Amino acid sequence: MNNPLQQLGNIPVTASALESFFPHIKRGNQRLRLLERDKQIIRLKKGLYVCSPEITGKSLSTELIANHLYAPSYISMSSALRYYGLIPEAVYTKQSMTLKHAKDFDTPIGRFEYTHISRIAFPVGLTCIKKEDYSFVMATPEKALCDLIANSPQVNLRYLKDAEIYLEEDIRMEREDFMQMDAEIFEEYIKVGKKSGSINTLLKLLKK
Repeated sequence: MNNPLQQLGNIPVTASALESFFPHIKRGNQRLRLLERDKQIIRLKKGLYVCSPEITGKSLSTELIANHLYAPSYISMSSALRYYGLIPEAVYTKQSMTLKHAKDFDTPIGRFEYTHISRIAFPVGLTCIKKEDYSFVMATPEKALCDLIANSPQVNLRYLKDAEIYLEEDIRMEREDFMQMDAEIFEEYIKVGKKSGSINTLLKLLKK
């Protein structure tokens, strides 16, 4: 007999949604504990789960999980830059920006960190990454870079040389990749985001 959980794929689901698959069992919480014990579901936080890939046949997406774990949010900073292949270092913590207060989650899937961003800066430079049967929200490369600079206390790009050193030595981004970025997103971020001076220096380097 097919497991009813198979149809859920890799999309995170609430406890009540999971319990609806087993209406004949009155004590839903107990059923969830048994499913978790049997490694059929993975608990991400209180009331939120994802089905095991062994049950669904679908690989887990940390990006999709990040969007659901603490919403509204989007993948950004080093996590997004690494996703796009713009920085060489592996990023083991999934970094996101959120309208809520900053928060971290340690889950069986990994660590998820959320940094607060203002409501006015949140929508600038977002994109929807579509996969076969799911999608998630992520910063564009430009927005991810802006968020990273804006939330790195030690970074202050006053001069073009500072920006060059930051890109080439600190985060090791190829100059070629940077020069292909969209100036308009930097311009929008300067109006509404933090560290407008540093982002403006970056924009000058892009237009050089």
